[in-house]
Amino acid sequence: MRSRRVLFAIAATLISGAVSASEYPFMDLVAQKVIQKYQQATCEALWAERSAPKSPDEQEVVEMLRKDPAMRTAFIDEVAAPVVNKMFECGMVP
Repeated sequence: MRSRRVLFAIAATLISGAVSASEYPFMDLVAQKVIQKYQQATCEALWAERSAPKSPDEQEVVEMLRKDPAMRTAFIDEVAAPVVNKMFECGMVP
């Protein structure tokens, strides 16, 4: 259900002709969803989700990032600090 909302938001943005300052507007939307997810999630939820299989949408995004090193770098630059900070708070990284 959540992935449908993400896809709808992406489609609405593309259809409306919104212009992003980024070279990768799709990646920006995904990055903001990832950041929001980590900021709002409890540590228990993150630990539980860590072992769960990825959804087909998540797998598709990961494959896109694997194929485009520049997009991957931009994505990591955007999500690294908020995600790793939350992981540190939850004891997921040393």
